[in-house]
Amino acid sequence: MAIGLHNIEKPRGATHRRKRVGRGPGSGHGKTATRGHKGQKSRSGYSGKRGFEGGQMPLQRRLPKRGFTNIFAKIWSEVNLDVLEKRFQSRSQVTPEALVENGVIRNLKGGVVVLGRGELKKPLKVSAHRFSASARQKIEAAGGTVELVS
Repeated sequence: MAIGLHNIEKPRGATHRRKRVGRGPGSGHGKTATRGHKGQKSRSGYSGKRGFEGGQMPLQRRLPKRGFTNIFAKIWSEVNLDVLEKRFQSRSQVTPEALVENGVIRNLKGGVVVLGRGELKKPLKVSAHRFSASARQKIEAAGGTVELVS
């Protein structure tokens, strides 16, 4: 018989019964309900806090802070030439809006930069906020034009 999703079974021992605790002395897990005696973890309402090390200075506070995040940094949407080759017809206009429409980039938050990975064999009129030197050279070599968007 062929194996299919409808007749696959779990191997024996793969599933275990749920441990039912606090159900009386006959169960073997009554009284302290597998929590041991006394201590913080035995009490109701206990929830271990993330990173808490029992009062010892936690690791994330022992390690030094490094670097910073520039909140004014521009986040560029990168587009490579091999993607333009795949997604656009010859002699078509490639604008930031067209890139969003074709699903090449998600949104136009910071601006579009065209990078030179891959080959471009068809002439395209590409408009973007920035171009790498190799991308500009390859677009013009394929007979296309480069236009900066301000």
